[in-house]
Amino acid sequence: MAFVVVYDANVLYGNTLRDLLIRIAMTGRVQAKWTNQILDEMQRNLGANRPDIPPEKLGNLRRLMNSAVRDCLIEDYETLIEGLKLPDPDDRHVLAAAIRAGAQVIVTSNLKDFPAEDMARWGMEAKSPDDFVLDQIDLDGRIIWACVQQIADSRNNPPETVEDVLDSLEAAGLVEAVAALRAG
Repeated sequence: MAFVVVYDANVLYGNTLRDLLIRIAMTGRVQAKWTNQILDEMQRNLGANRPDIPPEKLGNLRRLMNSAVRDCLIEDYETLIEGLKLPDPDDRHVLAAAIRAGAQVIVTSNLKDFPAEDMARWGMEAKSPDDFVLDQIDLDGRIIWACVQQIADSRNNPPETVEDVLDSLEAAGLVEAVAALRAG
């Protein structure tokens, strides 16, 4: 059975981090999952903060994400939401989806909203994107290097190097993971 992770909206927001997380899922090392509600939140925040991105481009991003990762959408989790308690009630849908999917990890930048004791109750944990990617590097750094190289190779307007991608990931909060990749 695959290692199941749920990506929260906040880790799918930034372009380079989202690209890396999806590429990690595409390797088959993890089964990444999300919900339409998570994608709605990501799309709404991107649209609000980046009015220069046309709505049709945001819709296309969503379609590309859903087609890139097999079996990524979680459904039928809504009935679980009401019975869950978290510091921020607005995050209960993420936990409900993770429970429905049988996830081991929720990858989120809001760790305080997913306390360890609440996660342990469901046999899962919340991890920052930095810790999650660091774990993937520990398992096989070559795969993560290949993902970073693929991102650099795909960026042509303007062209980017591996170092540019690493700088973007570091700026997105992957400080320890990028340090491990640079040291590796």
